Amino acid sequence: MAHPMQLGFQDAASPLMEELLHFHDHALMIIFLISTLVLYIITILISTKFTNMNLLDSQEIEVVWTVLPAVVLILIALPSLRILYLMDEVNDPHLTIKAVGHQWYWSYEYTDYDNLGFDSYMLPTQDLTNGQFRLLETDHRVVIPVESPVRTLVSAEDVLHSWAVPSLGVKMDAVPGRLNQLTLIASRPGVFYGQCSEICGANHSFMPIVVEAVPLTHFEDWSSLLLEDT
Repeated sequence: MAHPMQLGFQDAASPLMEELLHFHDHALMIIFLISTLVLYIITILISTKFTNMNLLDSQEIEVVWTVLPAVVLILIALPSLRILYLMDEVNDPHLTIKAVGHQWYWSYEYTDYDNLGFDSYMLPTQDLTNGQFRLLETDHRVVIPVESPVRTLVSAEDVLHSWAVPSLGVKMDAVPGRLNQLTLIASRPGVFYGQCSEICGANHSFMPIVVEAVPLTHFEDWSSLLLEDT
């Protein structure tokens, strides 16, 4: 969960988000080194009046400042492509959930079960209890088992939406008439918050997403109770 004055990302709750954070730190360090080098060169140019004629016309330095940026781009591109392919991997999911965006709420179907589905609306401010977050809490949470691959099929009923949970490292557009899929694995129990990340209308900021990761036995108990109620 994000907190006021937070500068970095939320704590990773999935292996994919951990990879994204590592790549962010890797790219940020390269940017920091480049910025330091450029600042050093600007400082030298401003603070000295000497000019090296060999430096102004040198094949060696031409090669260096051509090859070096190419190497830097390769160092950024290779881990980026690796993570991009990891995000598209769908390896034997244990559970499939269909998330459909509406104006302005989400509906969920657990396709591995018969008649297991619900609508998820944002809780009004007056209905919140102690410890719940305004504009982020819903009346029904998406419950998933911990350390189990979960495939999420994302679509929309009316306009463009986007199903995003930052701490799990997932974000997928919900397009009417199209099924997009993503895979998530919660590495620890917890409650993870997200919101629609597509400007979908007047109440765009009032359709939050809450994912609750629980142990497998608790998930089985929850699904049995929900099936009995329906």
